[in-house]
Amino acid sequence: MKKHQTSAPLPLTDTLSPGIPLDQIGQKLASFYDDLVTEGVPEHLAALVRRVRQNESDEAAPGAPSVVAAEAGPPRLALVVEDDPEIRALAETLLEETELDVVGCDSAEAALSVLQARGGDVALVFADVRLAGEMDGLQLARAVATLWPRARLVITSGHGIPRPELPAEAVFIAKPWRPLDVLVEAERAAADPAPPVV
Repeated sequence: MKKHQTSAPLPLTDTLSPGIPLDQIGQKLASFYDDLVTEGVPEHLAALVRRVRQNESDEAAPGAPSVVAAEAGPPRLALVVEDDPEIRALAETLLEETELDVVGCDSAEAALSVLQARGGDVALVFADVRLAGEMDGLQLARAVATLWPRARLVITSGHGIPRPELPAEAVFIAKPWRPLDVLVEAERAAADPAPPVV
């Protein structure tokens, strides 16, 4: 499988990946947005939610062009989000043994840029709690669960903490993680059908 390294955020696009129909997440976003702001979510995450809501409104506008499904979609991705280069490289090498393509990021911000560009292709987000940048892995997990609910979330930490406060569907694996545990989660993510392109 191909390995891609992403340290700096990719350029933001005006639209989300066509893999996730915005009309399906628009209602959920509307209910989450006020709660996120009330809970003190960082402004950069709130801005991301506003951008997605705006895109959802633009898609619903009459005369908006619809995206036609391609015959063969892009490969599904495993997103490794880890600021320690050695651990990130180990996880990337391990996940390259699966049918998923692997993209490595050192920060939540870089991961969000990949998700904005290719969110519908991301099958697995494997992230550490502590990351470089302003956001941590817990904030990233909440953003992924809200905006890209089809991605399987696996959060890890090596600081002897019990399962942190994560979205209910997220899996927590303490460090040092066993390769088999990571591969099992990757296989589960790859086995889930890709969301339909509309």
